[in-house]
Amino acid sequence: MNDHWLRKRQILACLRHNVFVSGEAIAQTLSLSRAAINQHIDTLKDYGVEIYSVKGKGYKLANAISLINESELVNSIDNRCFYFDEIKSTNAFMLEHAAEVESGDICVSEYQSAGRGRRGRKWFSPYGHHMYASLFWRLNRDIARTSGLSLVVGCSIVQALQDLGVEGLGVKWPNDIYLDHKKLAGILIELSHHSDTQTELVIGFGVNMSMSAAQGELIDQPWSDLSATGHMPDKTMLLVKLHRQLKRDLVLFEQQGLEAFLQRWNDNDLFINREITLLMAPNAVTGICRGIDKQGAVLLENEQGIQAFVGGEISLRASEVKPN
Repeated sequence: MNDHWLRKRQILACLRHNVFVSGEAIAQTLSLSRAAINQHIDTLKDYGVEIYSVKGKGYKLANAISLINESELVNSIDNRCFYFDEIKSTNAFMLEHAAEVESGDICVSEYQSAGRGRRGRKWFSPYGHHMYASLFWRLNRDIARTSGLSLVVGCSIVQALQDLGVEGLGVKWPNDIYLDHKKLAGILIELSHHSDTQTELVIGFGVNMSMSAAQGELIDQPWSDLSATGHMPDKTMLLVKLHRQLKRDLVLFEQQGLEAFLQRWNDNDLFINREITLLMAPNAVTGICRGIDKQGAVLLENEQGIQAFVGGEISLRASEVKPN
């Protein structure tokens, strides 16, 4: 870790979200000048960290920040782990180094300057607030037999969070995880290389840990974060558990396909047996959601019977969302 980030992490360790800490106290603790403290805090704000500054009181975080313990993470993961304070994109890093990595290797960063979501959307990635990671995986099957993989990853994320006591989770086809009917996490799977017998993929995922009000205003849909649960999981522990769960589920997917996950998906599907609308610009289809099939398509029942829909342009919205 370079001195640039070492100092900023030390300052963040001094700050609290429920009480002001004076700049003088931070300066004394870290043996830095007040001017240096101010400069580092201004830079942290540029990275999306919301810090209140009140003359005579000092500084306070707008909300809690959880940073990964790098040594604990690296020692707990039995694959190579590339950890950064900042990077353009964890997916982009793994794609660039695909020839050098093995299945299960993972890239993690506290900040992404060019994070991406589905359909080219920007994924807001403020420093330290959330989880940003990408896993490399080599499947011994052709690309045609990888359909539904994003559903498997969704099941993995839900399982890991449930094991840590998080309740109120659900999935939304094809690759979103919700908490209390608001988006908590997303998935972006990108192809690195494929042949008739093998497919190399980068599986990116982001989980909202602690969203500030200012960050939330930049998001164009209802969102949730783990801080809303009242007992936010330790980010390092969550990432280690997620990594292990993903590896187990990816092996199972390779052996048995999506069929092994149908019940897990349906148990957590927020829209199953409810009226939904599939938006396939410029058209839309309305009916009752009947879950997914073995290829990962969403099943919709209406007067035409039960039809399967799949494709990157399909968007799913609930005409009415009710608690399970």
